Amino acid sequence: MTDEHGESGILEIAPAGAEVGITVAMPSGGHTFLFTPARARELAAALGFAADEAESGPARHVTVRADELRRGDVRDGDRAMTVEAVRVEEGTAHVTWASGAGRSWNQMYDADASIPLRRRGRLPGA
Repeated sequence: MTDEHGESGILEIAPAGAEVGITVAMPSGGHTFLFTPARARELAAALGFAADEAESGPARHVTVRADELRRGDVRDGDRAMTVEAVRVEEGTAHVTWASGAGRSWNQMYDADASIPLRRRGRLPGA
């Protein structure tokens, strides 16, 4: 890994009793952080999401109707939210969202509601 000053270091992650230890060792010094397993999973999910975002290239902002959302769509906003599932029933779109930290929740929208997206998800088979 490399810090913001271009200095290279080593990142080690290992079980530390009932916690997960993350050690950052740089020539100028090091730090060890201890996480509960749940917090370590949240960190891993956030890192995975950030890596996906970085690999996807520049954002392609679009607005779609709620009933046109699809799995993998990423909502535009200050917090990362990704569509896990959409079900449309009698003019209402039932959307299951997932956060970058691995939490999920359901939200209902009028089918024709405009939803701003940072990036469109991939269609099945794409």
